[in-house]
Amino acid sequence: MASRSTQILEASARVIARRGVRGLRVEELAAEAGVSTALIYYHFKDRTGILLKTLEFISNRAERYTTHRDPGAGPLSPREELDQTLLLELQDTTEVRENSSAWGELRASAVFDEVLREDLARATLVWIQEVAALLGGVRPTAPAADLAAAAERLTALLEGLSMRWLSGTLRISHARTLMSEAIEAEVERLGRPDTSR
Repeated sequence: MASRSTQILEASARVIARRGVRGLRVEELAAEAGVSTALIYYHFKDRTGILLKTLEFISNRAERYTTHRDPGAGPLSPREELDQTLLLELQDTTEVRENSSAWGELRASAVFDEVLREDLARATLVWIQEVAALLGGVRPTAPAADLAAAAERLTALLEGLSMRWLSGTLRISHARTLMSEAIEAEVERLGRPDTSR
């Protein structure tokens, strides 16, 4: 059984995905989580605390569903691991839709909220570093700066594709095709002797 704080964070992600950050009210969150408002304030102190912990929660949840492997399956090649990790962010499941919607909402709110902006910048940097490491597994001789730049392009594209998919302006199958093509282009570019061109 999930802890009370996890239960609240799951509910927070649902409410943000459904109503946006501006629509997050502690009373509604308490009803969604099936807890008292006092318990929410006990765990998270204030609305900013809820938002920051929700950002951390959805980042961790995304890492779980993009890295989960069937224990009976064989190991993935570095390229397969890269593809799977990025493409699993574009799945038409409740969990991924909710996570992607909440992430997009938190990112949009960070434009106006400096505290949220700092935590979002850290979470984004961690994500870029993780993707750069995956790219490094595919192209181990590529310079670190080139790996980081490629990872930044891929993660930015993935966020944009996700928002277009969630807003109904792009079919998920097309979003996945575009993402696959971008991964291929970045891997090919990193394989060139001079990637700065």
